[in-house]
Amino acid sequence: MSIFFKDISKHQEISWDRLLDDLNNTRTFNPYYKSDDYYEVFKNIIVSMLLNKEIVLLDSDFTGNELLTLTGQSSFDNYSLPVDTKLTGLGNKNLLIEKLINTKDGWQVTIFTSGTTGIPKKVTHSFNSLTRFVKRSESQQNCIWGFAFNPTHIAGLQVYLQALLNGNSIIRLFGLSKEEIHQEINARQITNISATPTFYKLLFPCKEKFLSVKRVTSGGEKFNTQLAAQLKELFPAAKITNVYASTEAGTLFASENDVFVVKNEFAGLIKEEDGELLIHSSLMGYSMDMDTEWYHTNDLIELIEKYPLKFRFLSRKSEMINVGGYKVNPSEVEEVIHSIPGVKEVKVYAKSNSVLGNIVCCDIVSTTTLEETAIRLYLQTKLQEYKIPRIIKFVNALETTRTGKLKRN
Repeated sequence: MSIFFKDISKHQEISWDRLLDDLNNTRTFNPYYKSDDYYEVFKNIIVSMLLNKEIVLLDSDFTGNELLTLTGQSSFDNYSLPVDTKLTGLGNKNLLIEKLINTKDGWQVTIFTSGTTGIPKKVTHSFNSLTRFVKRSESQQNCIWGFAFNPTHIAGLQVYLQALLNGNSIIRLFGLSKEEIHQEINARQITNISATPTFYKLLFPCKEKFLSVKRVTSGGEKFNTQLAAQLKELFPAAKITNVYASTEAGTLFASENDVFVVKNEFAGLIKEEDGELLIHSSLMGYSMDMDTEWYHTNDLIELIEKYPLKFRFLSRKSEMINVGGYKVNPSEVEEVIHSIPGVKEVKVYAKSNSVLGNIVCCDIVSTTTLEETAIRLYLQTKLQEYKIPRIIKFVNALETTRTGKLKRN
């Protein structure tokens, strides 16, 4: 049996034949789709493509008030449309994929940003913008994807379409425990994983090595050499790639380290201004919030070369902490704290202070007993005084966003 999707959290194992049956028996389609069932989300995306109807993907945990704010509606039951006849020509997997590859230019999907730094924004993508970097070849047809994203967000959509258009199996990893993830990688011999650095950090510590994994992709947050080394230890047979992507633009750059080089095809469409990365509107999905030629990404970068443009991602502009007039990059402080043996995860953030405006604080998840005094002594040898956290808390876990990134606010 050829598996389309497996989700141990819902006791699902869906074959490609079952997917084809479900598609052939579809009688209604709702363009506003909200569900915590990944299979149903995946299936309804396919239905929308086959019908050439726009689909709006809503996070399963959006509250009624959030939906009202974002869409002007709190319920979408009345939006269901009848599908009068069977979705024909779906006799086998290859025919389905052929139809999907020929999706018409008019098809669109609307998604919402994660709202990491504010209210989620609505962004609409076409088939072409979502599949800009999808690779199809014989060598891709045997891939087994570990799915480590929310399916209603840009990264999840892109991974899904890469797997779908190559007829691959998709194994859910997002939201599982470390032990369950390890088990699924082994049991299904997963070959490809794409995830955020926060997700990958959850896999450690681990004494196993997963030799079936051939490609590991990281994106959505800052990627550093320490994490790259850990991933190479865990997945020794894998090629490790770091990608830059956003909800508004999709995936734009890929690198084997933390330095990105803009390809010739994007020359003149990507630029740096006052330390911020700007993207030309022609590379973007449609958003009502964007009415200028250049989109300000809010991402601060270190410019390495101008021609060709070569840069390193530093942090989100909104995440910089102002301490008495000094700017602190939380990613820099996190990287130093991460180098302390026994630190599994760390989050550095600001707390209001009447004298300095803000002070630096941090939450640490450790794998062993750590002393705050020892941490401070170590940081004094690595960081300037104003960058050292005034408050250090030891916690059991760090909160993440709907998309699996570290929650900053």
